[in-house]
Amino acid sequence: MSSRSLHILLVHQAFVALDEAGGTRHYEFARYLAQHGHRVTVIASQTSYLTGTDANKGIETTTFEGGGSLSILRVRTLSGLHRSFVRRLLNFFSFTWNAFWAGLRVKAVDVVWGTTPPIFQAASAWALARLKRASFVLEVRDLWPAFAVAVGVLQNPLLIAASEWLERFLYRGAHTVLINSPGFMAHVQARGARLVRLVPNGADAAMFDPQADGAAFRAQHGLQGKFIALYAGAHGLSNDLGILLQAAEQLRAHPDIQIVLVGDGKDKPGLQAQAAAKQLSNVHFIAPLAKEAMASALAAADVCIAILKPLPLYATVYPNKVFDYLAAGRAVALAIDGVIRQVVADANAGVFVPPGDPQAMADALLHLSTQPEQVRAMGAAGRAFLQAHFNRPQLAAQLEAVLLETAGKQAQ
Repeated sequence: MSSRSLHILLVHQAFVALDEAGGTRHYEFARYLAQHGHRVTVIASQTSYLTGTDANKGIETTTFEGGGSLSILRVRTLSGLHRSFVRRLLNFFSFTWNAFWAGLRVKAVDVVWGTTPPIFQAASAWALARLKRASFVLEVRDLWPAFAVAVGVLQNPLLIAASEWLERFLYRGAHTVLINSPGFMAHVQARGARLVRLVPNGADAAMFDPQADGAAFRAQHGLQGKFIALYAGAHGLSNDLGILLQAAEQLRAHPDIQIVLVGDGKDKPGLQAQAAAKQLSNVHFIAPLAKEAMASALAAADVCIAILKPLPLYATVYPNKVFDYLAAGRAVALAIDGVIRQVVADANAGVFVPPGDPQAMADALLHLSTQPEQVRAMGAAGRAFLQAHFNRPQLAAQLEAVLLETAGKQAQ
């Protein structure tokens, strides 16, 4: 328990608990903070950002020894998140508005923790911090709107200008800007961030068993005796999963190699249609899994794939999935350049594949399938590296120190 107990208000539309599909970084951090004597109140959407389905409404509170607590308040948002760009914006705006009004009812807050993207919810967090005279911590998880412009999702010049203005306004207005990748440092500083702290993405090694073989998962999906290359995560525009379908075409003559895609997203129906049209029997689409079930899926994998479009901006990211792969003790086929490539290289945990190159991906998977001892050694090295540098309990302690530092400066 820390020397000072805080009440932390987290505004996060895509907050995910362990029994839901999606990234659980914030749940794990919030639980750690509550276990160490802090009160954490989370305002989240009732609609899953990954699947578009509704979660439980209302408020759920868990109390811990030492007086800490975690309360999750889910507010209503406009449905149809994945129907269109306009519908998505309306969904974001509805959460921003409802989260603000819900936040007004939360009393005695020391720190308001906003997170982006979507950037609009961070505006609610800023306003709540001002009204409550609380410290404002802005967490930057992606460089929005820069990423949206780079992939062509955001094209209207007026919307781009307004979004960039809001980005700079929030950076300047935050007492602390929190980043999850060192690749973001120059970007946020150039746009007005005053105090920047890095708490990188990572994973909780205790949630994964590197010795597990995933036999039940393999049996469930008819994958016994196969070399499994598994991708787990969003199926969206940035993820470039069409490259994996093209790689699968190149691997038709090697039916022992199977590509498994676990997750959901806007592009999944189109990818499934492409795979069916090309009769790719070596590609399997699996519904998204809760974090509690993800360990068994990763245990079934021989190699895990991380991939993004070949855009220069993506060289700045630390994708969560890569750290889950390392924690599970699985070798990584990494089709992302930049700072995360350096992590995998330093860990000796996998192979780099040039982004956007399906033949290179096919060649890498074919090579790895013939090197079982090397693959196992990479997995073991990656897990050891994660435990030393990116284990989530240690990162949560770093986050706690940032929140205490920010609250202390504001109180002076």
